Amino acid sequence: MFTIGTLSKRTGVNIETIRYYERTGLIDAPPRTASKRRLFDDNAVRRLSFIRHARELGFDVPTVRALLALQSSPEASCGDVTRLASAQLHAVETRIARLQVLEVELNRIIRHCAGGKMADCRIIEALTAHELGDRHLSRKSLSTFTPHAKSGPKRPGRA
Repeated sequence: MFTIGTLSKRTGVNIETIRYYERTGLIDAPPRTASKRRLFDDNAVRRLSFIRHARELGFDVPTVRALLALQSSPEASCGDVTRLASAQLHAVETRIARLQVLEVELNRIIRHCAGGKMADCRIIEALTAHELGDRHLSRKSLSTFTPHAKSGPKRPGRA
């Protein structure tokens, strides 16, 4: 049996996160000493390690709870776990696709930067144009947006 600090070190999970998991029922409340200190066992290490790894893979807390419930039913079909993992994979692939669009857009606006003065900054201009209502633009039209030095409202101090 060991304390919450030792459990934290053995699993790499922050103490406050362990307490949160205890409050929400992801891990069982451990027995306490006379001085009210929590005492965890090896089962807590295994369960908390499982939770940490699932969270690192991006599973949300309700899904981790479902995975834990399935894990505790050895006779249950693996199909439910496969469906949960497949849904998570789809979510990750969707995020990656969105990040790739962001990468292209950031590279594009950075390439248009001439490195001059702030008054002529194409990055700020592109961000401002987006902020002023171009949110309705499709990703395709956003990716073709090219800020021009002569277009748009004149800034103070520009001729």
